[in-house]
Amino acid sequence: MAKNDRATKGKKVTQQLFGPQGLPPAAGQMKPFMDLTNDYLFGEVWTRPGLAMKERSRITCAVLAAFGREAQLKGHLKGALNLGLKPAELRETLIHVAHYAGWSTGVIGLKALDEVIAERAAAAMEAKPAVKRKPAARKKTA
Repeated sequence: MAKNDRATKGKKVTQQLFGPQGLPPAAGQMKPFMDLTNDYLFGEVWTRPGLAMKERSRITCAVLAAFGREAQLKGHLKGALNLGLKPAELRETLIHVAHYAGWSTGVIGLKALDEVIAERAAAAMEAKPAVKRKPAARKKTA
């Protein structure tokens, strides 16, 4: 696959996961690394046939939890929710991981999930427009 095709596919995947910005902008020494991440990881690996994006996302969350990569886990938990995975599905994934990768991985993963859910709820509340209520009509007294 040509580099431009991979870059375009990678951008599309990261936008689905992380929102319109895709991967965070990179400069300096991180730029070539983030280009590889976009082009190869997301443009090539994530677009392979055989697994749906939701499945890849759930697997990624499980692996990041197992390795204790909390910062990356939070980002991918957000991405999993963006793809339509339910909090209960992610909770059960993390509970399952804990039994194979260690109890503390479950604790860290579930705390991260709670934080991500709370952040999403707070952002949703901030995004809601305030409802204007009409003042109650006063009854006329004689």
